[in-house]
Amino acid sequence: MLNLIKLVVGVSSLEELAERQKQSINCRLHPEHGPLPVVHTRSYPRRCDEILDGGSLYRVISGLILCRQPILDIVSETRPDSTQGTLILLSPQIIRVEARALRPFQGWRYLESKDAPPDLGTGATTQAALPPALQKELTLLGL
Repeated sequence: MLNLIKLVVGVSSLEELAERQKQSINCRLHPEHGPLPVVHTRSYPRRCDEILDGGSLYRVISGLILCRQPILDIVSETRPDSTQGTLILLSPQIIRVEARALRPFQGWRYLESKDAPPDLGTGATTQAALPPALQKELTLLGL
């Protein structure tokens, strides 16, 4: 199983990400799953089969990996300007993960499962409730 990781631009919290994904412009109708949140990207992953075998999209918000969403499908699209693009269709479920600092990068990257941060358990609400700036500072300090 292989994952992807991508920055979330213009979003400062998981709650804001969830609200943004509910907007019709950020959803696509999937024949099997109904309306799903979608991420637009230029490049199609060459290792698509490995990703679709249970992989997730890990999201970086304000310099921290904070969550993941299972990837349900990856499809090519032709944009209105006739260029090719890719849609990554996600599960609406946002799963919080142990925060991990990450420097900015462009596009998306592959993320091996062994390198991915673990999910937060149901009892680990303290870390998730912290403001992103404080959470980042504590993560950088190793706390």
